[in-house]
Amino acid sequence: MIVDFSKYKILAVDDIPTNTLLLQMMLEQSGLMVSKAQSAEEAVTHLESEKTDLILLDVLMPGTDGFTLAKQLKERPEYADIPIIFLTALNSTNDIVKGFQLGADDYITKPFNKEELLVRVRHQLTLLEAKRTIEQQKDELEQTIAGRDALYSVIAHDLRMPMSTIKMILNVLSIQMKEEQNIRPEILESIQNANEVSEQLFRLLDNLLKWTKAQLGKLKAIKQPFNLAELTEAEVETASILAANKNISIRYQSNLGANSEVEVDIDMIKTVMRNLISNAIKYSYRDSVIDVVLETENGEVIYKVTDHGCGISEEDQCKLLDVGTQHTTFGTEHESGSGLGLLLVHNFVKLNNGRLFFHSKQNEGSTFGFALPISPEK
Repeated sequence: MIVDFSKYKILAVDDIPTNTLLLQMMLEQSGLMVSKAQSAEEAVTHLESEKTDLILLDVLMPGTDGFTLAKQLKERPEYADIPIIFLTALNSTNDIVKGFQLGADDYITKPFNKEELLVRVRHQLTLLEAKRTIEQQKDELEQTIAGRDALYSVIAHDLRMPMSTIKMILNVLSIQMKEEQNIRPEILESIQNANEVSEQLFRLLDNLLKWTKAQLGKLKAIKQPFNLAELTEAEVETASILAANKNISIRYQSNLGANSEVEVDIDMIKTVMRNLISNAIKYSYRDSVIDVVLETENGEVIYKVTDHGCGISEEDQCKLLDVGTQHTTFGTEHESGSGLGLLLVHNFVKLNNGRLFFHSKQNEGSTFGFALPISPEK
């Protein structure tokens, strides 16, 4: 890394004027800018009035010594990141350790030579340059990600309505054609395939829109007391239509009582349920069964979806909730996915004070579910 050391400002603090003058001469001959202070109080006054990038600090000073000043500076957020190099005749292990414990970045014992001083000063300034470069790149990356998420949100929002219309039209056509007697089988199959694809695209856009809103902080959980039994039954009934395309049966079982209410954002939990059942259908084999169970256990409402499909390897299970990986695989009949669904589920469950769980075994099937705390009785 090539560093322009001349742009950095150094403050030399020593109660002996000849020492600070010597430091100033040594460093300015090498193109560095140096200011001087003869006491801790003068150093603080200088810091309050002028930006400083590095402090060369003597330890043995009358009044407030270097160790005390370093401790005070590290406790103040505006000065905590300024590197400190102690310059002192103290060279015992205890003194050196104490200096580092107080936040020193380096330690030079007196007497020192010019070459050692320059090397250590330039090393600290190089580290500082690298840190500032990383912080700048981090800020730029965060702005880029925010811009990307905003763009995704706009795209998903603008496409969601026309996609909804297409989905509705294809749904109606599919139902009407099933009732017609003279429709060629290949045409009916094409319409049904188009209907399935439109359903998948609509869910993808819906997930993308909700995900980007969550990332931008525009999606908040609006909670209200609710018994999940009725909601689960409705979601199972809706999912059964999609499952019928693979001749998959969905069995629903619930033992929730009247005192099993949870405080949730209903729309978020509906999205969670929909995604978990949809994934189970995707990874289930044709003519199989999916079990959806709703129960109470240890003060929680437990919702779980179990399939007997292809399962997930242990290696891939570690990638499921990794945003950077965004892991996804094809379903048992080559259904595609974005990997966003489970990330969205995880996010929504956390926003509702719940926990997501799953276990899977390759070639045997998977169970995905969530647990929510039961609301205390009023």
